[in-house]
Amino acid sequence: MSAKRIMSGMRPTGRLHLGHYFGALRNWIHFQSQYESFFSIVDWHALTTKFQNTREVQPHIWEIALDWLCVGIDADVATIYVQSAVPEIAELHLLLSMFTPHNWVEREPTLKDMVKMLDQDESAAKEKVTYGLLGYPVLMASDILTFRGELVPVGKDQESHLEFARDVARRFNNFYNVDYFPEPKPEFTTTPLLKGIDGQKMGKSFNNDIKIADTDDDTIAKVKKMITDRTRIAKSDPGHTDLCEVPWPMYQIFAGDPSLLASVKTDCESAAIGCVDCKVKLAGLINDYFRPMREKRRELAANPGKVREIVEEGNLKARKVARQTLKDVREIMGMVNWA
Repeated sequence: MSAKRIMSGMRPTGRLHLGHYFGALRNWIHFQSQYESFFSIVDWHALTTKFQNTREVQPHIWEIALDWLCVGIDADVATIYVQSAVPEIAELHLLLSMFTPHNWVEREPTLKDMVKMLDQDESAAKEKVTYGLLGYPVLMASDILTFRGELVPVGKDQESHLEFARDVARRFNNFYNVDYFPEPKPEFTTTPLLKGIDGQKMGKSFNNDIKIADTDDDTIAKVKKMITDRTRIAKSDPGHTDLCEVPWPMYQIFAGDPSLLASVKTDCESAAIGCVDCKVKLAGLINDYFRPMREKRRELAANPGKVREIVEEGNLKARKVARQTLKDVREIMGMVNWA
């Protein structure tokens, strides 16, 4: 490999929101010109918790592809592919699972996070913790190691998630006395915590998110519901930006011009503007920022054949790399390389 490889992915569970954009996609766009980049729509991972609603997965694949392409993931530079279109990932997952200790899997933070997403009722949770979910960490490692990914873009808080993949790579290399799999390292990203309209972390499951694909009107309606300064009762009361739960932190992301940010702060704290008008102004900034992306998304959505062509070409590129990795792994392990 000449250039370093970077690998990351997202589960197809619906349209992406602003948290996905600022937390991951903007970093991917930055990295794609620096590294040989592989970005995967990890549909098998979606089945670990969505196995009862599998019919939703396929349409969500195309929603994610549209979101990625419209914000600036460049298929001429990066490889966009669907996980299940590369069956070599599944075979590597099987091979790696043969020597991955069970207790490694149980203590892996990603698995613990996935289990927390299930019902709080203990009996129901036990039924939903499937064999596939238990294998989630090994499959995640396979996603990275199939492409011999050297770097994975993550926030600082997610570094422990990569330790499992490093342990698996190291164990393989030690068992077979090779230096084949690189130990994937984090490429740290600046990941601002984006709050949803209710003040919690933005997330689809909380129904508190603003979608990349939302219309101007949808955005305005959602922003108007944002939690502001709970101590400000009347419009004539001075506001407190340090107590404003959602709009003020959002302004710091979207204002751009420091003078605009200063003006909003002054107007709020002098009661020159009320919370409703302030939120409408914020909605305008958000809409201005995403308007070109939303227009591009509409154009892409009107040409689904083009989007499918981009993804299928990415699938072929990804599978070519994956085939070579699996061929090498079989040889290292002394397995038969069937034609």
